[in-house]
Amino acid sequence: MTLQDDTDPTRPDGAPFRSGPVASPDPRFGSFFDDPRWVLAMIRATVLEAAHPAIGAALIENSTFVAHPWRRLRNTYLSMQRMVGADGPTREREAARLNRMHARLKGTDARMRPYDAMDPDARAWVVATLFESSVTMFRLSGQPLEQEFMEELYAEFRGTLTLMGDEPGHLPETLAAFWPYYDRVVAEELENTEAMRVILYRLFDHLPAPPLLSGLPTLWATGRAVVAPVVGAIAVASLPEPFRRRAGLPELPGAQTLMQGAYLAVGLARFLPARWIAPENVIDLLSLTPDSDDPRARTLAAVRSRIKRAGALVRLVSPLPDPPEPTGYATPPTARANAHRQETEEFFRQVLDQTGNGSLDWPDLAAMARELASRLDLDEPEETRLYQAFADWWRELQAALDTDGDGSVSAEEYAAAAPSLAGPALIRVAEVLFDVTDEDGSGHIDAAEYRTLFRTAFRRDTAPAAGAPGATYTRSAFVKEFLAFMSGRQRTTPFDPLLAEA
Repeated sequence: MTLQDDTDPTRPDGAPFRSGPVASPDPRFGSFFDDPRWVLAMIRATVLEAAHPAIGAALIENSTFVAHPWRRLRNTYLSMQRMVGADGPTREREAARLNRMHARLKGTDARMRPYDAMDPDARAWVVATLFESSVTMFRLSGQPLEQEFMEELYAEFRGTLTLMGDEPGHLPETLAAFWPYYDRVVAEELENTEAMRVILYRLFDHLPAPPLLSGLPTLWATGRAVVAPVVGAIAVASLPEPFRRRAGLPELPGAQTLMQGAYLAVGLARFLPARWIAPENVIDLLSLTPDSDDPRARTLAAVRSRIKRAGALVRLVSPLPDPPEPTGYATPPTARANAHRQETEEFFRQVLDQTGNGSLDWPDLAAMARELASRLDLDEPEETRLYQAFADWWRELQAALDTDGDGSVSAEEYAAAAPSLAGPALIRVAEVLFDVTDEDGSGHIDAAEYRTLFRTAFRRDTAPAAGAPGATYTRSAFVKEFLAFMSGRQRTTPFDPLLAEA
């Protein structure tokens, strides 16, 4: 089911991998992803992907885009950078990683139709939406692409499927043949899927704050309330008109004008200094946390402090609200029980329910394994070891917590037996995670390895390993802290932002 190493001549589904050297992509191809307008094009492409039944089912069942959208954005952009970079081995290695990941995503949708993320037709549609949305991006910005360049661009996008090992033919060979193919899929195959509705009508309205603004909930909620409906209206207006009509998607008056104005306005940002709008800089900034060792984190902490002081001053001079009517006093044991239940539910929602569907299932633990493997940039066999450890833990959780036998664990079932989380399988997860983080096999995690996993400065209270200079993270300390976090007993650990951040 998975590649054994980066030189394995077969894909996860047994089809032959592309052999021979990989041609370097046209530099103009990579520059597309640095264009500020690509944000709008990417939203449009994602909606069209989610409208495909197989892709929509895979997204709604396995993806973390609802509960952890900013983390998903960062990982997606990093993958795209690798796939369009000039380094051939890096592109091949990323293609192999994506194939391993997609090979694990299969199941049945709500209508009992099977889906498989390795389906070549579905993968071809993903590339088709990215290409067509790129062309549309320029057209809506008043800069339609020349025919010759469109043909070159199409060849570059089509080449990514070859890099992934798919047989030619799932996308038409020529640009002239592509447009009838695209129109046919839009007219005959796309549906008003749950994943598409979540993106259009839930994701932006409930988008959690990025780490940068996590300490300013009021500011974020205010901005989101204004921007979210606009983004949704622009996304709907940009979709192909036949699909909007067939899916029954509402279009607000003036939405077309708003959409074109948005593309034009965002396009003006490309005249700003490149370092201001470079996607990697923007994503890194949004991902900053107060405990990061990035120098910008100190500036962030200072700004937050000033905003909070200003808010405190406003509350001080504002009239106090009327006190609430007394409703009786809870006994101390009841109060403690309520507080514990709230903490348990918060941990379940923020950490365990990675897909945001309200229950704990295998896709949630697979998402954790996927995030950890991505952070550590694991290859085979370490990646499979980590997935297998999480799979064993899932079987242990099912046996201990799934009391009604429905194949998932509810928040109530989890709260009733939370101590059962720290069983032998979870200990094995911690040990495997330590092994793959300890890249040099020294028996302890040093500062560089720590930062690779947690993206923060090395903690000062890490336990020094015997005979090792300076502070290190020992196996016992790592395992103990991981178990305390994953069983919900301790939230002040580096694992909290790692698995709970949006």
